[in-house]
Amino acid sequence: MFQVRIHGRGGQGVVTAAEMLSIAAFREGRHAQAFPSFGSERTGAPVVAYCRIDDREIRVREPIMEPDALIIQDPTLVHQVDLFAGLRPGGIVLLNTGRSFEALGIGELQEHFKTATVPASELARKHVGRPLPNAALLGAFSAFSEQISLEAVTAAIRDKFAGRIAEGNVAAASEAFELLCNAAKKGSGPFSAARQTTQEKGPDPFFVRC
Repeated sequence: MFQVRIHGRGGQGVVTAAEMLSIAAFREGRHAQAFPSFGSERTGAPVVAYCRIDDREIRVREPIMEPDALIIQDPTLVHQVDLFAGLRPGGIVLLNTGRSFEALGIGELQEHFKTATVPASELARKHVGRPLPNAALLGAFSAFSEQISLEAVTAAIRDKFAGRIAEGNVAAASEAFELLCNAAKKGSGPFSAARQTTQEKGPDPFFVRC
């Protein structure tokens, strides 16, 4: 089972991101589950949503405490919330930012996890007209993980949205995917491979689906 925890703020489409990720997994013939963690959330307050993906029926229902991947929609949460609690060694951290992990003061994470950044809010503003990063991050996630294809992500976006909004989000997701692919091909860019010991073997730190 592959478990994803998505962090963001109210109004950024965190719950929708988890739903679209689960739809993408369903479209590829897999089992998936998505649900949010609700409290007294309001616009701008921290929000968490979860998604599980497996090849078999998923019976567990509790919040994800030990994720295989984190998708972080708002970089201002980095020093406000314990985002990285429970993340498995060698796991994935995908962060919505144009800055580096070092510039954000979290460069040490690159010693233990597979990390990448993508300016998802900027891509959303460019293609959709609003800085809603969820679709762009899912496009990047499809490049950065072995779990879903870009085709499944774009189909999920079109399931969730319609017309100009759908196509704008598809364009944002596609550009995010290409940004990570191009960086991987050049051997540079916003990537860092986890330095793993034998005991900390996790997902292949060099995998990019391009």
